[in-house]
Amino acid sequence: MNARNINGCLSLMRPDFIINIAGMPYQKRGHAAWRKHAEILNAAVPDAKVHVEDVVAADDKVAVRVRIKGTHRGEFMGNPGTGKPIECISHEFYRFEDGELAEEWICNDSLTLMMQLGAISKGRLISMWLSGYRFWFGLAAGAGVAGLVQYMTAPK
Repeated sequence: MNARNINGCLSLMRPDFIINIAGMPYQKRGHAAWRKHAEILNAAVPDAKVHVEDVVAADDKVAVRVRIKGTHRGEFMGNPGTGKPIECISHEFYRFEDGELAEEWICNDSLTLMMQLGAISKGRLISMWLSGYRFWFGLAAGAGVAGLVQYMTAPK
């Protein structure tokens, strides 16, 4: 990807390559779908560099942690280019079949990326975090109370 060689990347993939992206409610399939995704990313961050930080392989799968750095120049997820530097961590998993890439799962830090693009303010992020914390705290407290009630009302 650092060389922007989309055709070279596609030559490593099966024609029925499967794309799974965290938060996307459906899979994308095939070279055309992958090409479109790569072209959108290249237009949004034309100077993006992918730095591989970790690689773990087992059987037919490879897990990779990458750091992507670049400058937000073009539209991305509804956000116009800002000229701001971006940095994003992505955890990517790949499955091979007959020596070719058959499937990928991408899970990146979209929240941090959206903050860097100015799409989410720090205040909004804190509010979202606190809402989630209150939700999970409420579940834990509710479970604790339910357990206490069961204990107190159980036959002795």
